[in-house]
Amino acid sequence: MAQALMSPVIKSGLQPAHKIQVFDVSTSTLSKIKKQFDGIQTANTLSELVEDANLIVCCVKPQNLTPKFFEQVAGNHDAILLSVIAGKPIQTFLDGGFTKVARSMPNTPAMIGRGMTVWCCTENVALQEREKIKKILSSCGKSIFVDDEDFIDMSTSISGSGPAYIFMLMESMIDAGVHMGFSRETATTLVHHTILGSTLYAMETGEHPAILRNSVTSPAGTTASALYELENGRFRTVIKDAIWACYRRSLEMGGHDSNVGPGRNTAEVPVVHHYVDAPKGEMVDDDSDSDTDGDEAKAIQNAARNNAA
Repeated sequence: MAQALMSPVIKSGLQPAHKIQVFDVSTSTLSKIKKQFDGIQTANTLSELVEDANLIVCCVKPQNLTPKFFEQVAGNHDAILLSVIAGKPIQTFLDGGFTKVARSMPNTPAMIGRGMTVWCCTENVALQEREKIKKILSSCGKSIFVDDEDFIDMSTSISGSGPAYIFMLMESMIDAGVHMGFSRETATTLVHHTILGSTLYAMETGEHPAILRNSVTSPAGTTASALYELENGRFRTVIKDAIWACYRRSLEMGGHDSNVGPGRNTAEVPVVHHYVDAPKGEMVDDDSDSDTDGDEAKAIQNAARNNAA
């Protein structure tokens, strides 16, 4: 993701390569970056990287945010830290010593300048500094600022991980086309342009997806038959459940309660026992009545035996 952000920032002229410094524990990765971006600077340690920086873009894996990591970047807590890490809340970096923190969730189409990024920041980030962050993130595509950090975890499940859902849909459609007899190249072209055209059409018209879907669907037609199978296979529910699952996992990675969404309300319902007295009257045997009933029963049994004899 770090490379996805660097490419449009440099190509757009927002920040020249020689004013960007990078660090990675992998020397081979650093070598590739130096070849890809002519003039870019590399650091030997994290401490060296952050020493004179005014904006630190953090793109490490969540499990690498250890006390040792924060010790190495402790030399420049005055810089703004821009996090591009799934599931890690702003508080993680405040606890690590930083005072100005922005949290963002881009997606992989940012690599071609078509990304979707949702971001927020601490209140002490000045308006001018926010504009700078916005320009960096907007160079990768579309960016949306939110006041509530909770929306970052939500956006992770839709736009952050969303490309994977689309790619799986594409894969399924392409495989079906090949199964029917198309070459994989032709099937891929059909699917790519169908999804691209449909997306652009929806954006241009601004119509609700249900209206657009209905405009393609003729009564008893081919599309209606296909949609029947999708509905019968719980297509909508599966997509929604996947998005909720992603959201819950993002909350868990940030140490938050993930007991949210459909089917997750596990609050115990209080059970109240109403104790009542046993009913009186015919339902309750009286000792004297019981003895009488028993004598009558024995007499009937004896009479039956005598008749049989």
